Amino acid sequence: MSASEPLRLRQLFAFFLPLGLSASLVTISHVIINSTLARSAEAETVIASYAIALSLLTITERPAVLLRQSCSALVRDRLSFRAMSAVAYYVFGAIFLIGLLVSFTPVGEWIFRHFFGVAPELLRATVKVYQILMFVSIFSAIRCLYHGIIIFNYRTKWLTIGMAVRLAVMYLLSVYFIETDQVHSGQIGAIIFLSGMIIEAAVAVFEGRRLLRTIPERKPDHPVSSPGHVMRFYKPLLYSSLIAVFLGPSINALLGKTADIELSIASYAIAASLIQLVSSFFSYMHQMVLNFYPRDRHLVNRFALLLGFVPAALLSLLCYTPLGEWLMHHVMGVQDRLLHESLDALKVFILLALVLPWLDFLNGIIMLRGETRVMVRSQAANLAVTLVVLVTCVLLVPAWGGRIGALAASLGSLGEMAAVFYIIRRPAKASAEAM
Repeated sequence: MSASEPLRLRQLFAFFLPLGLSASLVTISHVIINSTLARSAEAETVIASYAIALSLLTITERPAVLLRQSCSALVRDRLSFRAMSAVAYYVFGAIFLIGLLVSFTPVGEWIFRHFFGVAPELLRATVKVYQILMFVSIFSAIRCLYHGIIIFNYRTKWLTIGMAVRLAVMYLLSVYFIETDQVHSGQIGAIIFLSGMIIEAAVAVFEGRRLLRTIPERKPDHPVSSPGHVMRFYKPLLYSSLIAVFLGPSINALLGKTADIELSIASYAIAASLIQLVSSFFSYMHQMVLNFYPRDRHLVNRFALLLGFVPAALLSLLCYTPLGEWLMHHVMGVQDRLLHESLDALKVFILLALVLPWLDFLNGIIMLRGETRVMVRSQAANLAVTLVVLVTCVLLVPAWGGRIGALAASLGSLGEMAAVFYIIRRPAKASAEAM
């Protein structure tokens, strides 16, 4: 795809659809692992040890995932890739050091005991699972670094290929462990996950290294040439993601103050998993901006208008037709009062489904401008609004249950989007007044 050629809408879809598909396929990874661990004689204990260790992994993996956005935004020649790689090595080292501390010192048991509330009898099993999962973050970081190169070269089909191969390997391993009756601990789930991630990273490295040979050594008009340039972009992304870490625990903690604690937390969790399933396909809108906005912003805006309302439409379909109830009852096994409470929370999440694609689109503009420090403020706005809504609703309408969490998450993201939109529009307004 030459930069001098006029863009066509079909080219945008050809770029975006593999990205969306690869994001959606991630959910199948967890289905494979959980269905494998469910075959254990002590399924509840085994799944719990894996799920808790995975919760910590989602936090320690965040710096790795941010390498994808950073690389696709900043790398345009081999010099800028070397600068990006230097920063990536620091990220690899930091993730590995954290993994060692959690896995092989008392720090790990302390974190799982006091931050995740793990029972004493489950501590060792959880730490043993994390001893394997810690390597997932390393290979995830390698994968994301090369994904950045693949994305800015418009070879997004390789993300889908990598994910498909990863799922095939995970499924075959799952069958092997089940047939040989080896599913006795959460470590089996970690081994399956790590194996899949290694394979996906290998595919990304294979294609990424091939593409590196096709880009110039130095692009004359490209400003990124040192790790310092990369860090100015990367650090605010990291800080904003650290703020985001507090959102989930804050919601769950305050749902613990509602009228029916277990029902509130469970209904919120079920509704949140469904909106994640629906919205994951549309989580790469920022990449459309990064890669195509400078060439034809009007076409990218048109593309966003075509897809930006689809998640809310799909979620509305689940909420207001028998499809949602059927899915919860027959696929997820949710019944009775929990089913109705989950549907009520899902209806509130329609607002979040409407906001997320546009928030991602606006964040793409922020990244394109290199003003990622703005995202620290916008993420702080999200957390502040979320906490205000949570506290207010828990005090005034505690019987709303899971709907409180859904409303807080939705309004928090709306507040974040409003902050980003204001910051984006402010320079344009100032420039218009100067004219």
